[in-house]
Amino acid sequence: MIGRRRGLHLDRPTFALGAVATALATAVIGGELARVWHRGSAPLPADTEEPLLAAAEAVVETATVATRGYQDVPNRENALFNLFTSFVTTFITVRSVTTLLRDRQSVGPFRNLVLGQRHIHHFVPGILLAFVSGSAAIATRREGLESWLAIPFGAGMGLTLDESALLLELDDVYWSEEGLLSVQIALSATAMLSAVALATRFLRRGEELVLESES
Repeated sequence: MIGRRRGLHLDRPTFALGAVATALATAVIGGELARVWHRGSAPLPADTEEPLLAAAEAVVETATVATRGYQDVPNRENALFNLFTSFVTTFITVRSVTTLLRDRQSVGPFRNLVLGQRHIHHFVPGILLAFVSGSAAIATRREGLESWLAIPFGAGMGLTLDESALLLELDDVYWSEEGLLSVQIALSATAMLSAVALATRFLRRGEELVLESES
């Protein structure tokens, strides 16, 4: 990005947020992998002499479960999953690209956009993307479309929150110490979405155990 070129030094609160966000996101993915590995046909590490092959089998089986589950679970849960993955993927991608752009003119198709003397920050298309997809999700009567609209909405969130410090400071603080706030906000959002995904999974499992046993 164009602007201040001081390096960012991550402080302890940022590292702590990163650790929490990583742990929760890993729990979302790793928890399902462990559950399928335990209940599926792949042998457990203690029961096989080739744990890597067993792990590969568990991963394939998890992908099959995820695909089947994606087709069968309610649209709201699909929308949450799409929002989570789109947001995290976009945030990691854009932060990586902007880091590479500090020392070069372009990275593949990505480059700094300047119109006249004005640098167009990526929160601008991010806000537009979130507004358009969010408005479409509210306006549509097709429930199946909402889960797909969650993908551009999550991408818009990622683009916007990655530069949220600029909006709060009304200045190009992306590479300054004040710019750490953007990272902290994005990590907090990642942790929140992961926690919601985990809570949704636990509630769904509780419904299966309690409500089905009562019926």
